[in-house]
This record gives sequence, C-alpha cells and structure tokens, in this order.
Amino acid sequence: MKYFSSGHGACPGCGLPIAVKNVLQALDGKCFVVNSTGCLEIISSQYGKSAWGVPYIHSLFENAAPVAAGIEAALRALGRKDEGHVVVFAGDGATADIGFGCLSGVMDRNHDIIYICLDNEAYQNTGHQQSGLTPMGEATTTTPVGKLMPGKLGKKKDMVSIAVAHGIPYVATSSSAFPADIRRKVKRALEFEGTKYIQIHSPCVTGWGVDGKGGIIAAKLAVETGLYPLVEFEYGKLTRVRKIKDRKPVEEYLKIQRRFRHLFKHPMGKQIIEELQRIADENARKYGLDVEKK
Repeated sequence: MKYFSSGHGACPGCGLPIAVKNVLQALDGKCFVVNSTGCLEIISSQYGKSAWGVPYIHSLFENAAPVAAGIEAALRALGRKDEGHVVVFAGDGATADIGFGCLSGVMDRNHDIIYICLDNEAYQNTGHQQSGLTPMGEATTTTPVGKLMPGKLGKKKDMVSIAVAHGIPYVATSSSAFPADIRRKVKRALEFEGTKYIQIHSPCVTGWGVDGKGGIIAAKLAVETGLYPLVEFEYGKLTRVRKIKDRKPVEEYLKIQRRFRHLFKHPMGKQIIEELQRIADENARKYGLDVEKK
C-alpha cells in the first residue's frame, strides 16, 4: 500500500498495521501523521528507513496530541488547512497514562485533529507492562501472577467516557478485526470540526499470547462477548452501536490467550472471570448491544 508500505518490522498478525493502513486509506493519504513513542514508531521508522508514504513525525511519548495541535494551528495560520488532516497514532500507554494530561488539554481546546488510540492493552514495546487500558485479570510483567495476585486487579480505564465528557464532536471505538468499520468511522470523523477520538482495539500477538492468526480471532471475540463494544458518539450522544446477534461468554475470549489462562486455575480466577462477565453484561445493557430475539 502506498501510504504505509510492506517491509515494516511488525510481528506477523500484529493489529497495528491493519489499523494504520485502513485509517490512511480512509483519508486517501491526505494527512500529516504524528506518532508517539511505542511499537508503531519502532516498527515503522527505524533509523535509515521508513514505512510511511505520508508526512510523518515521531514525537515524545507524552506529547503527540499537542504536537498535532501545533501542526493544525500552523496550517490554519498559513492558510493551508486544505493540504491534509492532522492525525495522531498513539498507543494506550501514551494515551491513557503518559500523555493523558496533554490529550485532555487538546480536547478542551478542541483542536481540529483526529486522535487514534491503538489499544493493545499494555506497554507492549517495552515488554508487556500494565497500562491504564490493561483489563482486569491480565498477567503483565508489572502485574505478575502469584499465590495472592491473579494479575491486574483494577478495571480498564474508560477513555471513551472521558473523551465524551470533554464535549468533543466525535468519539468512537473500532477494532483491527473490522477494517471496514475503521474506514467508515474515520470518514465520519472528517465531517466534524474539532477533536475526534477513535480507539481501535489492536491485538498484540506476543503480549496476548496468541499465534499469528489468533490475534484477529481474539479481537473479534472481544467484540462478540461485549467486552469491547463498537460504538459512536456525536456531541456526547450515542448515535450508533454494532449489535451482537448471539453474544458469547467471556470465557471463550479469555481461554485462547496466554495472558488470561491463569484465571482458569488461580484461586481468585473464578471471581475475576465473573467480574469480567459482569462488565460485558453491563456494556450490553448500557449500549444496547444484544439483538432482541423474536
């Protein structure tokens, strides 16, 4: 693909290139990309080579959003806004943790950018450490499994609700398992002036503990169980939801991934699985995910 080429350094089955290619395709390559430190930066912009076929800048871990805001302001001041959309690609750690304050400021000022959070649910580039978007029960190097601890105890941070609370015009979730959904939502985002936030579930085969084919299978199950609902908000109002015909139990999602397998034998595992199922059920109720049976 001309906007993000083959030959990058991603693992086979990685969700990041799928997400990036579909975002850039939806934009027809007419964009300026800001990329925070993380897996995507490492696999795509090694010294002396680049996979990017669009203007690209690697920012620091924490400041991708304000760098993008600066580019947007400069294009506006120069009368060159029509030359391209300003897009951020940042991981869940850069979004929900390290860059959280900077992103909040950009949302508050409502800069006209598209912010893409590539959510693989941990700091994968540095060896699978917990981030704010790591789910409950996941084993990471900073939430290891032991006799007393069953992995991470806290819940995943609800960045979608946080973004909605800022009053920005468009907030959505998507998944690398649903490329057409990514493209449609990016195109929809272009119809709004202001900050747009899209969180894309992007499987990490090494961190999640699946093979090259397993990442997309797991990502689909995250949606089909209700653990990762695909939704859209416009000016704070829920406008569109991907319905689930026959919602699957969360155990089907958990059991195929190494990061969760300990839950099926740990003394606290049953409790964690039940809580994750409750979260999925609450998502179904909150967003109306289930197709009503006639």
